Amino acid sequence: MMTTTERLTLIVDIGGTNTRVAQAHNGQLDDASIKRYRNADFEGLDAVLSTYRTQVDWRDPEGVCVDIAGPIHDGKGTLTNLDWTLEEPLLAQWTGAQHAALINDLQAQGHGVADLPATALIPVTKGKDGPEHATRLVVNVGTGFNAAVVYDGPNGRMVPASESGHANMPIRTEEDLRLCRFVETAHGFPAIEDVLSGRGLERVYHWVSTEAGTPHILHAAEIMDAAKAEPQGLAAQAKAVFARILGTVTGNLALVHLPFGGIYLVGGVVRAMAEDLPALGFTEAMRDKGRFSGLVGNFNVVAIDDDYAALRGAARHMDARLRAL
Repeated sequence: MMTTTERLTLIVDIGGTNTRVAQAHNGQLDDASIKRYRNADFEGLDAVLSTYRTQVDWRDPEGVCVDIAGPIHDGKGTLTNLDWTLEEPLLAQWTGAQHAALINDLQAQGHGVADLPATALIPVTKGKDGPEHATRLVVNVGTGFNAAVVYDGPNGRMVPASESGHANMPIRTEEDLRLCRFVETAHGFPAIEDVLSGRGLERVYHWVSTEAGTPHILHAAEIMDAAKAEPQGLAAQAKAVFARILGTVTGNLALVHLPFGGIYLVGGVVRAMAEDLPALGFTEAMRDKGRFSGLVGNFNVVAIDDDYAALRGAARHMDARLRAL
């Protein structure tokens, strides 16, 4: 009888706020093995992994895949919103793995989107269903902002990295220009992430309240709560501005990549307002592309309601790499 060798891999998803660690078997995530850690409680990933070893039935994995919220180059990466720098040889050393992969967090999300069940998807904008292997686009709005395009070809899935959140914020109206000038004081440059992120929502609210003559600062969660409590208030206005700009940016990215396989919104911020996006003007802003509005109308938009989607995608990616060896 032929037996199948089990490929044990260690999967790590590092965001700006939390790190999740899990084991996977032949590319399938073991949900029972998932542990979550606050980054602020640890000096680095090696300390996180040392703690994880004591909490699970540990044995050295064949491969380790770590995805991070930051750029990767030559197997080395630094998180954008966290002072951690990682290298693939160190990942192998810390875990005892024979093979190590360091990828961007949106690449991890991209590797998993095609395998998500319908129950993990929240409909946002209805377009047209594309071919099975059509290009997909993943857009993240959480601690930061980023996007990744997903290509399925005869040689497997390819998800190139990007740092889309650090491109210029789009300007469509005079109001956008005033917001742009307001947020550029954060880093000296009006980046998309300065508006479309958790801290970005806070900046948008600060701008809206300043425009109203009552400058005020609230945390993102407080803005969400205030918008529900007072649908016509400043928090609700800030939420609408946020949704409109998200629509504009998503439409721009859609024209660049033509994701006939669908657009997938991920991240804690967008998940918290996913069901409200249509009423907030997201779809109209996304399709506000002049003579190309009809083209953008082809693209389905859904939000991913799965906190472990990046882990699942990274597990799939690592297993594919091991099988290719």
